[in-house]
Amino acid sequence: MIQKKSKKGAVTALIACLVLLAAVILLENISLFLPAGSVPNVLKPTSQLFAVLKKGAVYSLAAVSMNLLNGFTGLFSLGQAGFMLLGAYTYAILSVPVADRAAVYYLYGGSAVNFSFQDMFGSLFGAEGLGGAVSLGLGVAISMVLAGCVAAAFAYLIGLPVLRLKSDYLAIATLGFAEIIKAVFQWQALGPVTNGANMIKSFPTFSSFNITRADGTVLLRLSTFFPFLVSTICIAIICLLINSTYGRAFKAIREDETAAEAMGINLAKHKMLSFCTSAFFAGVSGAMFAMFVTNAQAKVYTTTMTYEILLIVVIGGIGSVSGSVMATFLYVACSEWWLRFLDNETFLGGIQVPFLRAGFRMVVFSVVIMIVVLFFRRGLMGSRELPDLLKKRSRKEAAGS
Repeated sequence: MIQKKSKKGAVTALIACLVLLAAVILLENISLFLPAGSVPNVLKPTSQLFAVLKKGAVYSLAAVSMNLLNGFTGLFSLGQAGFMLLGAYTYAILSVPVADRAAVYYLYGGSAVNFSFQDMFGSLFGAEGLGGAVSLGLGVAISMVLAGCVAAAFAYLIGLPVLRLKSDYLAIATLGFAEIIKAVFQWQALGPVTNGANMIKSFPTFSSFNITRADGTVLLRLSTFFPFLVSTICIAIICLLINSTYGRAFKAIREDETAAEAMGINLAKHKMLSFCTSAFFAGVSGAMFAMFVTNAQAKVYTTTMTYEILLIVVIGGIGSVSGSVMATFLYVACSEWWLRFLDNETFLGGIQVPFLRAGFRMVVFSVVIMIVVLFFRRGLMGSRELPDLLKKRSRKEAAGS
């Protein structure tokens, strides 16, 4: 009976994900099928809506990966920005076309890494038409996986001494790692690899996945669909891990390490597994963030980014994947879109408001976050998932009828 329920839940989740992805494609391409004058501003490709959706997809994976470690395993880490930086740079270094490397690394006379996966597959399948699409897809996929692997490898090396620490000490150690790695990647001696303090550009971004004609006319937009697809696959893998025997071991460690060890759980092994897995998906999200902002630059991956992701996890609910995803899109939409009008000195077209000025939206946003934290101590979802709420609602409706 339990197996039937789990299979039914998996099928329902799969259908929901497919519907979501189809809806994203439809929303992104609806302007292609409407007359130019009848397209609402919110549905235009340059609309803030699509920027929010893309950044939300990127940050949702980063938040869920942090929740895996902080919420489900009980390890308080603040190294998320550092792992995202590793992922972003690994992806960028491996993805810049060979023909563009001299221009990107002009200060250092060229790049020490003189190949890209896209060029390598392009020589096998061709660089135009279907062969070009295959080369792009395989090159980006392998670069993103390697981005996660590099982040996981660093996590393993760091975790050997750091995971012996607990609570605040672990947080301080991982925060220090993030700051050190940011400084190292801006070191001029590593310029032929990391381009020093300069940004790396000219690699495939989300817009590279739009299907176009030879003259550049867009036939099908997939720039929002791609980050949703990658995040959906990665979050689904994390959910499978959480619901496996490893996930149950993580939760046991979170609840009581002594009791977990008495039950035969290898604390060092499972902590390291959780730490490296979280870092892997943080690295993938870092690669997607580089694709979103169209460059990789170390100074962007600050402690503020880690605090943003941690705040999303707290708002959504520590120990809730659904909560992290929902809170991500709410956070990004509020901070990047819905409260933008508060930065203008005029309101409703011409009313002068004295206290409205650039940056005021962040003040209001901070107050909103304080209210949420005060009245939702365990976050919006607590430790529950969205299917749990839907089941509870259906039971209430059944009882009422």
